[in-house]
Amino acid sequence: MTLADMPAELGLFPLREVLLLPRGKLPLNVFEPRYVALLEDALAGNRLVGMIQPRDDAMEDEGSDGVEDGDGENPFPPLYTIGAVGRVTSLTERADGTYAVTLTGLARFRLLRETGLHRGYRRARIDVSSFACDLTDGADLFFDRSRMLTALRRYCSLRGFGTRWNVIDQMDDETLLITLPMICPFPAAEKQALLESASLNDRAQTLQTLLELAGHEPGDDASDPPSA
Repeated sequence: MTLADMPAELGLFPLREVLLLPRGKLPLNVFEPRYVALLEDALAGNRLVGMIQPRDDAMEDEGSDGVEDGDGENPFPPLYTIGAVGRVTSLTERADGTYAVTLTGLARFRLLRETGLHRGYRRARIDVSSFACDLTDGADLFFDRSRMLTALRRYCSLRGFGTRWNVIDQMDDETLLITLPMICPFPAAEKQALLESASLNDRAQTLQTLLELAGHEPGDDASDPPSA
């Protein structure tokens, strides 16, 4: 795809601590009615959705309409301004009308303004012009792969994560820098920092720092595909 193929307006799929990167593949379980509607509309059109995270302070802030759901949580929390356009590349429809899908990341976008609700889900005007590099081949990479994998092994060991090291060892450098940020269970702000890294080399530096810092303290396991 090219920049010209990207829509000016997109349905949004906000999920905390879920990251989609260009050329990455994200499995999702979709069962909430508004996101089933979002997926159905995407399938009827260009198959594109906008993955984006609620901000870390979303639980404290009020949304534009100040509405809360039955659990006292804001159903329309404020969002980060950078997300990623994902294309539905795999789909299984279950008998109960829910879906298991895979999104493939195309390019990052900047959220310009929200345009309201459609069938319960949020829509927004977006701009991808700042991220044309996402649609081209990656530049030459300069990072210490051995150091990164050492930090990853310590991180996984301290948290008791089961890891298929033979698969990771066989990844090329670019795939490694797409896959690790998406599967490592970092907090939302750290996920966002990885998404907003200007280049793959910047992402490698950020990822290295996060792995080394997290390798010194315990964390929670997270292995199942996110759901909404």
